[in-house]
Amino acid sequence: MIAGRGRQKIRPPRRGVHGEEIDFENTWAIIASAFREIHTKNASKLSYEELYRHAYRIVLKKKGEDLYRRVRDFEHEWLSNEVRGSIQALLTANLLASTQIIGGTTANERRTAGERFMKGLKQAWEDHQVCMAMLADVLMYMDRVYCTDHRRPSIYSTSMVLFRDDILSSVSSEEDSPPILVLLNHVILEQIRMERDGDVIEKALIKSCVYMLEALYDGQIETEGQRLYVTSFEEDFLNSSRDFYRAEAELMLRDSDAGAYCRHTRRRIYEEQDRCRSTLSDTTTPKIEKVVEDELIKNRIHELIEMESGVRFMIDNDRLEELSLIYDLNARVDNKKTELMRAIQKRVVEMGTDVNNAAIAASQVQSALSEGADKGKGAVQEKNLNQQTIAALKWVEDVLQLKDKFDEIWRESFGSDQPLQTALTRSFADFINASTFPRSSEYISLFIDENMKKGIKGKTENEIDLVLEKAIVLLRYVQDKDLFERYYKKHLCRRLLMQKSISNDVEKQMISRMKIELGNNFTMKLEAMFKDMTISEELTSGYKAHVAQLGDPDPKRIELGINVLTSMTWPLESMGSSGDNEEGKKLKCVFPPAIERIKKGFEKYYGEKHSGRTLTWLAAMGSADIKAVFPKVPQKDGSLKERRHELNVSTYGMVILLLFNDLPADQFLTFEEIQARTNIPKSDLIRNLQSLAVASKTRILMKDPMSKDISETDRFSFNEGFQGKFHRIKVGVVTSGNKVESDRERKETEKKNDDSRAFCIEAAVVRIMKQRKELSHQQLVAETLNQLAPQFKPDVSMIKKRVESLIEREYLERIEGASVDSYRYLA
Repeated sequence: MIAGRGRQKIRPPRRGVHGEEIDFENTWAIIASAFREIHTKNASKLSYEELYRHAYRIVLKKKGEDLYRRVRDFEHEWLSNEVRGSIQALLTANLLASTQIIGGTTANERRTAGERFMKGLKQAWEDHQVCMAMLADVLMYMDRVYCTDHRRPSIYSTSMVLFRDDILSSVSSEEDSPPILVLLNHVILEQIRMERDGDVIEKALIKSCVYMLEALYDGQIETEGQRLYVTSFEEDFLNSSRDFYRAEAELMLRDSDAGAYCRHTRRRIYEEQDRCRSTLSDTTTPKIEKVVEDELIKNRIHELIEMESGVRFMIDNDRLEELSLIYDLNARVDNKKTELMRAIQKRVVEMGTDVNNAAIAASQVQSALSEGADKGKGAVQEKNLNQQTIAALKWVEDVLQLKDKFDEIWRESFGSDQPLQTALTRSFADFINASTFPRSSEYISLFIDENMKKGIKGKTENEIDLVLEKAIVLLRYVQDKDLFERYYKKHLCRRLLMQKSISNDVEKQMISRMKIELGNNFTMKLEAMFKDMTISEELTSGYKAHVAQLGDPDPKRIELGINVLTSMTWPLESMGSSGDNEEGKKLKCVFPPAIERIKKGFEKYYGEKHSGRTLTWLAAMGSADIKAVFPKVPQKDGSLKERRHELNVSTYGMVILLLFNDLPADQFLTFEEIQARTNIPKSDLIRNLQSLAVASKTRILMKDPMSKDISETDRFSFNEGFQGKFHRIKVGVVTSGNKVESDRERKETEKKNDDSRAFCIEAAVVRIMKQRKELSHQQLVAETLNQLAPQFKPDVSMIKKRVESLIEREYLERIEGASVDSYRYLA
């Protein structure tokens, strides 16, 4: 043993390498004979080990090239002479007629011929695969050594190419006969067409042929895109499907309704998906889906939506399932659902415009009736205003119903799609803020007013929350929120002062919701109104305690309830008469001496509490309870009995009635005398006298001559014969509640609103310029619009006027020599 050497391996001697030469021809003859036996399915007696040794020795003796060529030639001859003939024997007249569009054959005959042809081709292919697998086992050494060293494809791959070239690319002896591959494609396409038409086909048979096409390649490079299935069949399949569905779309649009079209399209998509799984290849699924979507949906979605039975019909008739189908189909070809969104928005605006027009028509009819009646007929005016208010409330209810309808569609049919929700919101805002319908802010405020006075009575907390939420939803759509605020303050003012509101807690809940939705600035004055009411209650109780401490023994002393209102917070001008507001401001009501005394007493008390403040008494806003005693009248038992009533009247009504306390029964006061002694504005005096002397149930005074109109020459006297059914009688004043404004009042409100907007615009411009120092006109306008958007949308012309005003007052200056109109802020 030699030191330093590791353990040695003992190898057997190499034998047979330099042995005798092999007889190639004899060996090949043995191999070829065995291959023939394999192809004829008679290989049970063959020794595969012996065949392997023969092939092994040939390759070992460097004859691999000859063996490879001989095997390839053998397979070529076998396929050309044996297999091709059996396939061509299946090419019957019925089969060839279908490819050449020759009449005289039925669909059933063509289907039978096609199935026979595919079965023969399938069998030949499967036999070829089995035989070549066996041959590949025999020639394994050649594949591993010769093919690898010389970069030749394996004998199995070569045989597959031979099958493609010698069988599928072969042409029959018939004149104008297509290659077998073209014929196969046509047969498969025709079978698929039959299945689309409702026939039953051999899916497994077609799937076997598809497997064959997927296993073969069009060129030498074996890539996914070079599969015969892709290069030969798939494109033809997609093109024929495109033609089929294009024609089907035309037919369906002409002969069926939109709902049926949607259901059919969905079914076709499912069918194609299933066909790819069971009959063709899964790789075709997205491609055929796109073909169906393009032809049945993308290219037809506009026509489908605009059909007579399309989206408009579905919305009007609550076809939620069909709308869901259209949504799903549109979503397949367009993530934004552009066509559906456009149609939905269009229909929302159309239906909303119909609601607007109905409200306008109702308002115009009532206005015409009101104008046709004499101005003095207060009852007629009252009735017409009530009708207009009903029309306003109906508009709100109709808009809410429309909102509920489209909310249900959005949930049930559109799967709560967020972009569609945004589009719906935009469409509702469009018709609610339409220039042809300027009353939305007033109507929404009236809706809240009506619910606060009557609507929430008897409702549960959840039901009240629902009403409040509806109001907030509508408010979100309103663009001119400053105008809504003006109306809401006016209506809230009346509710609070006349104690019409059912619940102050609910009122405060509503304001809290507005604060969350619109911000603190919006609700600041509304909250201040409630604060004033609380302070007024404390003042009233404090004054009563103060009077009690004085020890006033007068049992007839008048009790006083005070509401002290901050002039900048309350919309006091809206509480005056419907017409002569300027007159009402100039004239101060002359109170009876008893009232004047208590008025002076409170002024002194208030002056001690709050020095420097001035109280202005607003007689148009208050009310009074009066005890009235009417002369004795005979009773049924012959006795005489006085009639006593408690009359709830306006402050003006109290002032008027107290004039008749000291007037003898047989005397009267004229209209002019009453006005001269009270200083009540003419319009308010007319309305109060109508309530006291014309209304049948509250005729405390007698009017001469008796008519529904009040004129300046009328005479009034105490009605000693008045009879009321109840002890307590409320004398309502004509149009004293919250009603729809007349056109003239509307213009006045808009003018006041525009005046307040002018200050807002100027403040915004100054804020922007103070920060930016210098800015072009276009940028300034754009930023001003953006900053004021949460409150209102100002006219550009109004912004220009306010900028000019700021320049005149030296807040801004124009920049001389600038390329575009620009401004500079002056500190």
